[in-house]
Amino acid sequence: MFSEKMEQFIDNLPPMDLMRSEKMTFVQLIIPAESAHRAISYLGELGLLQFRDLNDDKSPFQRTFVNQVKRCAEMSRKLRFFKDQISKAGLISSSLTVLQPDIDLEDLEIQLAEHEHELIEMNSNSDKLRQSYNELLEFKIVLEKACGFLVSSHGRAISEERELQENVYSNDAYAETASLLEQEMRPQSSNSSGLRFISGIICKSKLLRFERMLFRATRGNMLFNQAPADEQIMDPVTSEMIEKTVFVVFFSGEQARTKILKICEAFGANCYPVPEDISKQRQITREVSSRLTDLEATLEAGLRHRSKALASVADHLAKWMNMVRREKAVYDTLNMLNFDVTKKCLVGEGWCPLFAKAQMQEALQRATFDSNSQVGIIFHPMDAVESPPTYFRTNTFTSPYQEIVDAYGVARYQEANPAVYTTIIFPFLFAVMFGDWGHGICLLLGALVLIARENKLSTQKLGSFMEMLFGGRYVLLLMAIFSIYCGLIYNEFFSVPFHIFGASAYKCRDSTCRDAHTIGLVKYQDPYPFGVDPSWRGSRSELSFLNSMKMKMSILFGVAHMNLGIILSYFNARFFGSSLDIRYQFVPQMIFLNSLFGYLSLLIIVKWCTGSQADLYHVMIYMFLSPTDNLGENQLFWGQRPLQIVLLLWAVIAVPWMLFPKPFILKKLHTERFQGGNYGILNTSEVDLEAEPDSAREHYHEEFNFSEVFVHQMIHAIEFVLGSVSNTASYLRLWALSLAHSELSTVFYEKVLLLAWGYDNLVIRLIGLTVFAFATAFILLMMESLSAFLHALRLHWVEFQNKFYHGDGYKFKPFSFAALTEDED
Repeated sequence: MFSEKMEQFIDNLPPMDLMRSEKMTFVQLIIPAESAHRAISYLGELGLLQFRDLNDDKSPFQRTFVNQVKRCAEMSRKLRFFKDQISKAGLISSSLTVLQPDIDLEDLEIQLAEHEHELIEMNSNSDKLRQSYNELLEFKIVLEKACGFLVSSHGRAISEERELQENVYSNDAYAETASLLEQEMRPQSSNSSGLRFISGIICKSKLLRFERMLFRATRGNMLFNQAPADEQIMDPVTSEMIEKTVFVVFFSGEQARTKILKICEAFGANCYPVPEDISKQRQITREVSSRLTDLEATLEAGLRHRSKALASVADHLAKWMNMVRREKAVYDTLNMLNFDVTKKCLVGEGWCPLFAKAQMQEALQRATFDSNSQVGIIFHPMDAVESPPTYFRTNTFTSPYQEIVDAYGVARYQEANPAVYTTIIFPFLFAVMFGDWGHGICLLLGALVLIARENKLSTQKLGSFMEMLFGGRYVLLLMAIFSIYCGLIYNEFFSVPFHIFGASAYKCRDSTCRDAHTIGLVKYQDPYPFGVDPSWRGSRSELSFLNSMKMKMSILFGVAHMNLGIILSYFNARFFGSSLDIRYQFVPQMIFLNSLFGYLSLLIIVKWCTGSQADLYHVMIYMFLSPTDNLGENQLFWGQRPLQIVLLLWAVIAVPWMLFPKPFILKKLHTERFQGGNYGILNTSEVDLEAEPDSAREHYHEEFNFSEVFVHQMIHAIEFVLGSVSNTASYLRLWALSLAHSELSTVFYEKVLLLAWGYDNLVIRLIGLTVFAFATAFILLMMESLSAFLHALRLHWVEFQNKFYHGDGYKFKPFSFAALTEDED
């Protein structure tokens, strides 16, 4: 009677939006060819249909609309080219993405081709003009610098040439050791071996290596002069300004000239002829300057024309890119559809949420009307073999919590969603480890700044870390609020206690308080009304008290958290109609966990309420070793020993209860089904099988392997039994990290801030305050918060979710224009 009323109460509970994924239906679309493009476009705007690829056995080049996809890809390439040119020109493209209802892809393709041809031609002309301008500018600089070298160094170079002729070529020892080529190339007379020079310009970064190579190639038989150019030269490829240096090399002989020219070519040095006659130099300089003036005017006019053309493209670039991106997505989706036997209709299949059927039918009717088609689009549900995708409707607040769960694994279709409970439990467990209301206020301020600038930051391109922080701003908000709450419980403000809720319940034994840290304090009034009494800070029993409190609190939270997970497994089994899982998994798991660790939680609460001095370690150990022995001073309540014996027996019975019945019952059901036992109620059995995904359904279409099922059940039972112990111990991380955070904060406060404040020196105090601020910000607020976050994540993924969560589903990924990104260009 009670169970029936309980089941009726549960059935009458209102459904939760995030508790179960949306109900999905498998649909088939039969679309006339003339309205296919518009229908897919309207469905993309709606974004609620996940198409199934009916051509997955074909390569991308074998599909129907491959030519249209190639055209869209080519247009995307042209648009990326325009975007790159606009960016280099320093122009800003318009961010408006307003689309016309009818997209004429052919006109757009022609327009883009014309713009590209025009822009490439302008770039080519501009490059040629820039190259000519650079050559003339370099020639002018060489003329100005080289003239000085020729006037000042000509006489000195002639004397050095004569010295070379006398000391080198007339030396008998050299004549004996010189090569035949050098002897042949040796000038016969001073008239035929006149001094010559080569002038040019080279990048400043290559100058030293260039000079060394010249010296080695000519064996030092040259004179090298250099001077920095007064103007920087623009690189036509990178558009960067480059510093260059003018050089003049004096040498003698045709062989040296050939070597020098080859070295200049190898180093990218540009050589220019400079006449020795001063009047000719001046005349050439005037001509070069005149041509440079004309080229400057031509270049400026070309740049203005190019900027005007790019500006006209920039006004429509965002709209065109969005248009082409959508068109390509439409044709990619059309490639997932098949033609029917008449080749007049396209057939598509996919998943959509049940609530969206009416919206989709309305969109398809609108597509039929707008395309002037005489035949309507057929939309009808179908049965599917595979499991439906998982789809949760989330908002900006719940989506980061859903992402935390999905990072572990996407929920199986319509199984209980842990994100409902993660929304509150995750930030609370974080705060248990991070409890300090001073640090919590710092996190709260950071979260409020992110939320206040939400509209601005959502439109900007953020870095990976900042994007993750901004996406989890509401997670950070709840973590900060719960950290303030737990910090008030712990009574810690940057590790400093405050008398916020009244006076302490303890006082010193005398007026001097000399024995406060050795003998202790005396309780003289009722307990502190909220949180930890501030007098515990600094007392001789502070650490033992806080350790005991936080350790027991961690066990209580852990047992409650695991019980919630097991209770959710009951709701899963009830939802899927799997009575086997309720009887032979949920019930024995609840009995086993609560017979041991639920009983331990009861002892903790009783000890706190009664103030007993019982040793709970002794109670739990001897509950297994000597369950019939008298508890003595460790007895907390009447009837404790027989209760322990009963709970121990229940825990022992629960293990074979989990292990044996379910495999044998599955075998019996399978034998009856395929040996005629249930032919009379075949339809009912099939419905039951469909409703029991964890039991008989997965063995319905294949041979029943009893040994495999038994081993799987044995592994599951052993994992739960051992996991109950290890998972409970794992929750002690709440105590460990809370203690570490508190002690680390105390060290920074006492050994840095208070130590610096003890000096009567402003500089030392400022240094101490700075070190304390940096340690608080980077170690306590960043590293410690990250550590607490990861540990809370582990408790949810492993200790909580493995009690009920399969996480082997796949996400609902509908065809949606809103989901398209620039990366898909």
